[in-house]
Amino acid sequence: MTEATTKLVATPGQTIGPFYGYALPFEKGHELVHRAHPGSIRLHGVVTDGHGEPIPDSMLEIWQADEHGKISRQDGSLVRDDHTFTGWGRVAVDNVGHYTFTTVNPGPTEEGKAPFILLTVFARGLLNRLFTRIYLPEDAEALANDPLLSSLPEERRRTLIAEREANGDLRFDIRLQGDNETVFLSYPGA
Repeated sequence: MTEATTKLVATPGQTIGPFYGYALPFEKGHELVHRAHPGSIRLHGVVTDGHGEPIPDSMLEIWQADEHGKISRQDGSLVRDDHTFTGWGRVAVDNVGHYTFTTVNPGPTEEGKAPFILLTVFARGLLNRLFTRIYLPEDAEALANDPLLSSLPEERRRTLIAEREANGDLRFDIRLQGDNETVFLSYPGA
C-alpha cells in the first residue's frame, strides 16, 4: 500500500430522496405496538422547512426503550406481530408533512435519567440524515439533570421536549431550519 491509499477519508453522503416508494417503507412500519396495546400512545407531528412549509417527502425513524426502560435486543426490528416490541419504527410523512407512530412512552434506561426517543430525519436536500431526541415532558427533575438538555439555552431546550396532549398522546413537530429550529445532534462516525 502506498501512503496515499492509507489516508482515505469518508466522502459526503448522497442527497436524500424523494426515492422512498421502493424498498424502504414496509407494512406497519409506523406501528411499534398495536393501538389496542395497554399503554399505547400516538407520537405525531409535522416536519417543516425554514419557512414553516411542510416537507411532504421526508421519512423518519425512531429508536426507543420500552415502557420499563428496557432496550430491545429482539432480533428482527421489522417484526410487526402486534405483541413483540422491537423499539424501532420507520414512517414516510404524508403530503402535508404529518407523521404518526403508535408506540409506548419509553421508560428511563437508568434510575433518574430522562426518558427519550431517538429520531432520525431523512429529507430532500439533506446530504446526510439528521439526528435528534424527543424527551417526555413530565419529569421536570430528570429533564433538568439531563446532560444534553442542561447544555442548551432554555429556548433551544424546548425544541427537544414533546407536548403531552389531553388524551395522553405526544406531539413533536420538527423544524429543519429557521426560528425554533429543532436541535440536531452529531455522532462521531455517523
